[in-house]
Amino acid sequence: MKAPFPSQHSLRQALATTSIVALRDLADEHAAISASAARLAALRSSPARPTRLAELAFRAREARGAQDLTLSDSRFHIEIAVLSQSQRLLTAEQRLQSEITPLLWSEGLARVSAHDAFTDHLALVMAIEQGRADDAWRVAEAHIMSNIRAIVAAKLALPESLQGIEETGRAANSRSKL
Repeated sequence: MKAPFPSQHSLRQALATTSIVALRDLADEHAAISASAARLAALRSSPARPTRLAELAFRAREARGAQDLTLSDSRFHIEIAVLSQSQRLLTAEQRLQSEITPLLWSEGLARVSAHDAFTDHLALVMAIEQGRADDAWRVAEAHIMSNIRAIVAAKLALPESLQGIEETGRAANSRSKL
């Protein structure tokens, strides 16, 4: 049984209650995890043994609808973490994917280009499969930062009626900690 996909309303609410500072922090963490995983995947993958990355990149390109795009994009990034052969990076990537990809592919929120994502994914496939660890790091980091910029742009584009939710959410959180 699949976990339910977040509704548009819940994603908008989550984005509205997340500060720009928190999104920047999320970007820093995700870039560090994903770039490290990509670098290690390039170092630890054997050129003689092809990966599933190209297949997963094409599957993500062909996906339709928010849920399919989210799942296929996540699978691609999680596979890179698997190839890193680091359980800690894999666990962190899984957590980050569950937090970020629904925001990226939700219709009406972030405006991520599936074509640009596919181009980045292919560059990651090539760098990893050719053992170019530094290139894998750079491509992964740039890809993640581009995704986060799209999420920040989506936050800034929220209707004014949702803009005040962030402050309300922070005030409620600080009262509950007292």
